[in-house]
Amino acid sequence: MSDETAFTHKPVSEVPHALSDFDAVRRALGGRKPALFLDYDGTLTGIVPRPEDAVLTDDARAIVKRVADALPTAVVSGRDRPDVEALVGIDGLIYAGSHGFDVELPEGGHLEPPVAGDWTETLDACEARLHEGLDPIKGALVERKKFSIAAHYRLVSDADYPKFREVLDRVEESFPDLKEKTGKKVFELQPNIDWHKGKCVLWLMRALKLDRPDVAPIFLGDDVTDEDAFRALQTVGGGFGVVVSEPEDDATDRRTAAAFRVSDPKEVLMLLQRLAGE
Repeated sequence: MSDETAFTHKPVSEVPHALSDFDAVRRALGGRKPALFLDYDGTLTGIVPRPEDAVLTDDARAIVKRVADALPTAVVSGRDRPDVEALVGIDGLIYAGSHGFDVELPEGGHLEPPVAGDWTETLDACEARLHEGLDPIKGALVERKKFSIAAHYRLVSDADYPKFREVLDRVEESFPDLKEKTGKKVFELQPNIDWHKGKCVLWLMRALKLDRPDVAPIFLGDDVTDEDAFRALQTVGGGFGVVVSEPEDDATDRRTAAAFRVSDPKEVLMLLQRLAGE
């Protein structure tokens, strides 16, 4: 799935709006039961300057809980799994954190993907180097996770960004076993192995016996890291992605592998309710 040319991509502005054209969503489902895979930041909640401020509202939590009672539902986030599990706060969901490296089942069972291992020593050393270089830069934020380290620059000034990027490049050169993933105003360093949200979704479908012809996996996400999942679902009959993006808010009108779009977390909740038959 690393060769993006093998998949269909369109500018977000050309992707059908899932709520305005819900008949097209029904046709894509083809009578199959949806299985939902949801990103958290920017999908269930809005994007905020600091990760700890992305809190799910009580109304949103109630909607997700009702939907999860009706349909298989997983939250697949770049956050640490215990972090996103605490933020969502709904029993009975599947939680996959660290871009799918760490998975918890509703019954309390723990699934460890085949690529997971102990990266503590490498990440500890990398985190120390990042703090050393980035802490003096106003607005820079280093966020340690179990399987990765995020370097946020949303609050870094344009004048300071070149220094931020210089530090990151220098640290990355020292840790060839890590790779950089780009997100919204964040760079994430994670193990340089062939694993991402898309592979996690396909693996979860097999592990949970959802890889059946009567099930349609749907991934909803806003970030470029979610494109791995959108591409993965192009390989699954009946599966598709929904990108959370407003084209006029994206100056580049980025290309996406999603089949449908919604504009914001409010519309995500509306779509979830329609998929659940509410």
